[in-house]
Amino acid sequence: MKDTKVTVIGGGLAGSEAAFYLASRGVQVTLVDMKPKKFTPAHESPNFGELVCSNSLKSNDAFGNACGLLKQEMRLIGSLTMEAAEHSRVPAGSALAVDREKFSAYITEKLKGLETLTVVEEEVEKLPEPQEGSNEFVIVATGPLTTGKLFQDIFEKTGKQLHFYDASAPIVSADSIDMEKAFVGDRYGNGVGDYLNAPMDKETYYAFVQELLSAEKALLHEFEKGEIFEGCMPIEVMASRGADTLRYGTLKPIGLGDRQNPPYAVVQMRKENEHGEAYNLVGFQTNLKFPEQKRVFSMIPALKNAEFLRYGVMHRNTYIHAPSVLNSDFTFKNNKNLLFAGQITGVEGYVESAASGLLAAMHLFDRIVGNAEKKLTDFTVCGALEKHVSTENADFQPMNANFGIVQPLTVRIKNKKDRYRALAERALEEMRKVLSAN
Repeated sequence: MKDTKVTVIGGGLAGSEAAFYLASRGVQVTLVDMKPKKFTPAHESPNFGELVCSNSLKSNDAFGNACGLLKQEMRLIGSLTMEAAEHSRVPAGSALAVDREKFSAYITEKLKGLETLTVVEEEVEKLPEPQEGSNEFVIVATGPLTTGKLFQDIFEKTGKQLHFYDASAPIVSADSIDMEKAFVGDRYGNGVGDYLNAPMDKETYYAFVQELLSAEKALLHEFEKGEIFEGCMPIEVMASRGADTLRYGTLKPIGLGDRQNPPYAVVQMRKENEHGEAYNLVGFQTNLKFPEQKRVFSMIPALKNAEFLRYGVMHRNTYIHAPSVLNSDFTFKNNKNLLFAGQITGVEGYVESAASGLLAAMHLFDRIVGNAEKKLTDFTVCGALEKHVSTENADFQPMNANFGIVQPLTVRIKNKKDRYRALAERALEEMRKVLSAN
């Protein structure tokens, strides 16, 4: 193993997971990232594992939510992302949300503390081609914002060039929120007051929706192409689907406020950092121009004088047609010494991206040391994601963790809560069995 060398390109969640898994087990790893010499339009931190769109890693409920189950599967494997998330966690009810700066700083410190890991700060312009069968391996984890010559080279060698657009939500200063027009509380009282809520009456709500629809957008022509990922839909696009769409979705008031006199619509805000100095507008991903965000979002009574610490932005996410070129262990079909991981493979979401890097490294490590391959079925969310990126599909699209991609139970359970628990228990039993085999 001492002669084996692995190069990981990209220091996002997937690259960080892969590099840490391998280097912490004694493999010589070189982690290459263009930061801090160069940044994509969506990145600003020099640290590894930077979170761009949100500080939420979604549900932490392993027995009632597929993403929560995926987290638990990753913990069993040994995930740096999950370790960092626990270290930097901020209150968010049943969701796992983090202080972004603390989160990425933790990942960076852990990686740079490994003697078997070397960090190289440079931009890679050509897809490496390690000799198949050699002791040199490359994991490409450059993410959906892969840039420049490398972007072109990857898609020349992998075929189809696919993409979609997603967006991030704005962040406001806590001390600029009018607390007399907001209230603390979690939906249905589930939590300990992790969310700050900004209610709107009927008149304000419909005026807000009207201004959302008429506001000037940054990339108007791209919306017309229908290339926006449903899981990160800009709020103005949701509003265009009907005047009450937001009131039954992002701004739904159910379970919030006074039951006798409930608000007509509610904007929820979640702590962006550990000390609660900033709040993220939940579900307010947007492509509005910055001045328009200030104008329209300030119509929310509690945000009338809000100071925007960061405006929402939209960016293009690119991914390969993975089923045509990848095996289930994330190796390139034409060269098993070359692997891909992260959102560039067609998994979607922070946790899913990290999971693919972790899985790619796990499978590669077993090859390096001669262990039997850890074969995961779609009983697990990890196995289902591996199957998604490697099973031929002419209409291949990015995929989040969800119970719809997991193998159904052989016994029908009508109650959804009980069915999800049974799926989760089966998944964790299989994961423990597979991991204990070596």
